[in-house]
Amino acid sequence: MYLVPSYDDLRLFHGVIFVRRGAYTNGIYKFTLKCPPTYNDQQTHPKVTFSSYVYSPHVNADTGEIDLSTAYPTWDPSKHFLVTVLTYLKRIFYVKDYKELSQEQRNKLPNQEALNLFQTDQEGYRRRVNQCVTESQRSIYLNDGSTLNFKEEDSRHVLLRDMMKQKFNTVDSSGTPTGKVEDVAKVVTQEDTMNIIQQIAQQQGAH
Repeated sequence: MYLVPSYDDLRLFHGVIFVRRGAYTNGIYKFTLKCPPTYNDQQTHPKVTFSSYVYSPHVNADTGEIDLSTAYPTWDPSKHFLVTVLTYLKRIFYVKDYKELSQEQRNKLPNQEALNLFQTDQEGYRRRVNQCVTESQRSIYLNDGSTLNFKEEDSRHVLLRDMMKQKFNTVDSSGTPTGKVEDVAKVVTQEDTMNIIQQIAQQQGAH
């Protein structure tokens, strides 16, 4: 997960989470985190809104807002912090069941349709999740004024990736992964990386 401040508003942050395991594996979801003017007062929840489509009981299907007021009915600035919010945001992608929630809590989740599908049709729920994972990958380059801008890779990026793989021996000369533990564990230093970038710059300048 990455979070960076907005250029124009100190109370606004742009974030992205890369989901590495579970039902949402390979999902790339962008969001904003907004602190109200009275943030750090009692009952002044920050607001987290996904700009990427997220199919989840915890996310409002129309607005993309996550259910922080449900998760934290009483916001206490002495106990709750932005890192608390980010931890909760991450956790919603790894929910395996909703048995730990009371019926009242389940009733307050913003996407009741998703919750019902989760509880009654696991296969159908997985299909909807897979669709939103695919959509998140397709929309990654739609930046919508975000401080976090994603751009499609060009020839320099492809060359950098290939040279990094060769340098650290994670693939052999044919491009096949070696699978060796000692290769994967090698440390990528700043000096090595800068040397590779310099080589690419020289190669690009020669063409």
